[in-house]
Amino acid sequence: MEYERSDAVDDRLEWLRTYGYGLCMGTADALPGVSGGTVALLLGFYGRLIAAVTAFTPWRAAAVLRGYHPDRRTKAREALLELDLGFLLPLGVGIITAVVVVADAVSSLAQSHPVAMFGFFTGLIAASVITLGRSLTIDSPTHVGVAVTGASLALLVAADIVSLPGSGPMVIVLAGAIAVSAMILPGISGSLILILLGQYVFLSSELSAFVHALGSLPSGGSLAAVTDPGTTVVLFVVGGATGLLTIARVVRIALDRHRGLTLVFLVSLIAGSVPAPLTNIAKTHAWTTETITLTAAWAVVGAIALFGLEYLVGGFEPE
Repeated sequence: MEYERSDAVDDRLEWLRTYGYGLCMGTADALPGVSGGTVALLLGFYGRLIAAVTAFTPWRAAAVLRGYHPDRRTKAREALLELDLGFLLPLGVGIITAVVVVADAVSSLAQSHPVAMFGFFTGLIAASVITLGRSLTIDSPTHVGVAVTGASLALLVAADIVSLPGSGPMVIVLAGAIAVSAMILPGISGSLILILLGQYVFLSSELSAFVHALGSLPSGGSLAAVTDPGTTVVLFVVGGATGLLTIARVVRIALDRHRGLTLVFLVSLIAGSVPAPLTNIAKTHAWTTETITLTAAWAVVGAIALFGLEYLVGGFEPE
């Protein structure tokens, strides 16, 4: 009995530890700068994360769903072990918790202090380019071409020269697919992708509205208040699940086969994204001396925050 109790305590501690990992990863994912994949590398569970995500296949999902049949329970158990749900579930809950908290803060700050918030994001992104770029080697015309392509593509998107058509359901699904794929990759933040696509503030506001409306239901809240933002959240989740099964795998193959070039492209994509938060400021504020000074000041704060984090953890590596 004592062994059983000890095992139960160990399991709870492991779940709590993994939940804490999820909180760290979710916070990084929700803020442009350090990616959740980089946090997973720093905390030592990146390999397990990728193994669990890539283990998810339609065949294994079907095996789990067929586990209700006595003759198929053995295969269902094997599939569950291969999916590593004991790790993914607490990690996912931690990520969701952090993203919800950060989304609520972003939704409020985007309305009350947009210059400070997006200035801070600019500093985070710019500093992350420096920290990640230190480990890269650009020593051939191919590397230079890939770097220019990545930076140019991000600059075109940031300048609204290249953009997603409209803001309908398909755009939300596509944004979810790309952003969630980026969340598990070292070096690039999913929230940065959302800023580039012009969906960051909108999706943060929708998630915050959904959570608040859901919480108000027991006290007589409106079901319609839940349904509207909830539809957006569901579409994003569908896109994210699709991205994990497709885009993330493609990028992982690219990293395995052409690691150097892929990392150069990812980091150059971040470099070209530095002006992206500034376009959000320009939508609501004229570029006066006061606005420029305040933006620059908060960008310095953001850069110092990221350099401080880099110092504490001993450096960032894109892979």
